[in-house]
Amino acid sequence: MVYLEHGDTPPDNNLAENAIRPFVVGRKNWLFSGTPEGTQASACLYSLIETAKANNLEPYKYLRYLFEKLPFVSSEIELAGLLPMNLQPEDLVLKIAATGG
Repeated sequence: MVYLEHGDTPPDNNLAENAIRPFVVGRKNWLFSGTPEGTQASACLYSLIETAKANNLEPYKYLRYLFEKLPFVSSEIELAGLLPMNLQPEDLVLKIAATGG
């Protein structure tokens, strides 16, 4: 019904299925995370990577930027500013270049 009411909604869910495919394929590998905490950490990292991709950020550059900035975050507002949806690809290029990377 949503598709009929909103013409900009696609009639299929191919984008969502393609986004989760890498995790479905790797599901058996997660059995070797070691502990529930390791599994949780993996899920958080995978989520950040896929969200970066969905926001047109190159995952390696985003993670490098994140790990450089994260130790200096002192508020939830600053933390929210590091989320992929709050950054542009050019933010990562300029800030990594400015730090010598």
